[in-house]
Amino acid sequence: MRLFLLVLALILFAFTLTSATGRAQQDAAPTSTPAPTASAAAKNPVKPTADSQARAKNLFEIDCAMCHGSSGDGKTDLAKDMQLTMLDWTDPKALAGKSDGDLFNIIRNGNNKMPPEVEGRAKDNEVWNLIIYIRAMSKGQTDAEAK
Repeated sequence: MRLFLLVLALILFAFTLTSATGRAQQDAAPTSTPAPTASAAAKNPVKPTADSQARAKNLFEIDCAMCHGSSGDGKTDLAKDMQLTMLDWTDPKALAGKSDGDLFNIIRNGNNKMPPEVEGRAKDNEVWNLIIYIRAMSKGQTDAEAK
């Protein structure tokens, strides 16, 4: 009987050790792939069209306007409630120090309380078109026809 209990204890110990090792490896594995990034000096590779800017406007209204405002002025109740100080994108100086590559990385990876725009929700070319749409806010233009 003792031999049986000893073998059973060894089997349980081996199973527990194997299970714990598997969980540790699983926990160490990344849960998602990192977002693609662009170099800060990256130029916007897309040419806006009326259709691409309409999609950018729709993306902005769904994911961005709640904090940044539909005009891009950053004056929203949600931003105020979250105690966020938003840039006023209607002012040309607001984004003057940011390259398109910088904006791409901020949108893709998030920034402070701003969540990332993950690739499953928006393709790279949609993010690049969103940047064109946002930059047009400072010119009072938010469609490709105004370009």
